[in-house]
Amino acid sequence: MIYYKTADEIELLRKSNMLVARTHGELAKIIAPGVSTLKLDKLALEFIRDNGGEPAFLNYQGYPNTLCVSVNSTVVHGIPSNYELKDGDIVSVDCGVLMNKYYGDSAYTYLVGEVRPEIVKLLQVTKESLYKGIEKAVEGNRLGDVSYAVQQHCESNGYSVVREMVGHGVGRKLHEKPEVPNYGRRGSGIKLKKGLVIAIEPMINMGKKEIYQLEDGWTIKTKDGMPSAHFEHTIAIGQGKADILSSFEFVEEVLKNK
Repeated sequence: MIYYKTADEIELLRKSNMLVARTHGELAKIIAPGVSTLKLDKLALEFIRDNGGEPAFLNYQGYPNTLCVSVNSTVVHGIPSNYELKDGDIVSVDCGVLMNKYYGDSAYTYLVGEVRPEIVKLLQVTKESLYKGIEKAVEGNRLGDVSYAVQQHCESNGYSVVREMVGHGVGRKLHEKPEVPNYGRRGSGIKLKKGLVIAIEPMINMGKKEIYQLEDGWTIKTKDGMPSAHFEHTIAIGQGKADILSSFEFVEEVLKNK
């Protein structure tokens, strides 16, 4: 069952997503070599609660933390730990918030210190692919148009698209129908209609697309040990243009001045 949102519900979703965006802005200030991923998690927990929200991921299906923090070859769902970020790392931070009964969800992959140019390019292309997908997220298009746009951009740059992990609807539940794959055929899938809110989240590998899960039941890594990047926005389908409910502006303001 797909739930279409009213204009009022979309505004509530925007509030949740903007708290996620502001949380990312706070995290961007402290991401640096020597900072533990657990420190990021604690900051996010405090900031979300201080601003009237609850962490969406904490205790979700037994998940133990506020953030998913995925370093280098970890694709998604990395559990925060005492691991200290190192110069040259990349770290994907996925954050979710529950506020006024509606969810926000957004991810950003950060550079830590001096990162090799070929890895910087992976992040750049992955982020570009997110916006290519968003361009197609308009009324009258089909879901496959979004998926194809992401896949085509990444694969034409020599990267591979993770198949098993996908985007999703967002609303009163963190994960709603429909699933939003990062690969697909143009003209396939459901027709996009006003009121549909989805998280588009390319997970793109520098090497091969194959992944595996660690015994912790959460952490997903690339099979070949190559880096992986992840960017995510929650958006509402619009007429002629998607309405991006989350934002990278707080992050990018911090990164510009670092």
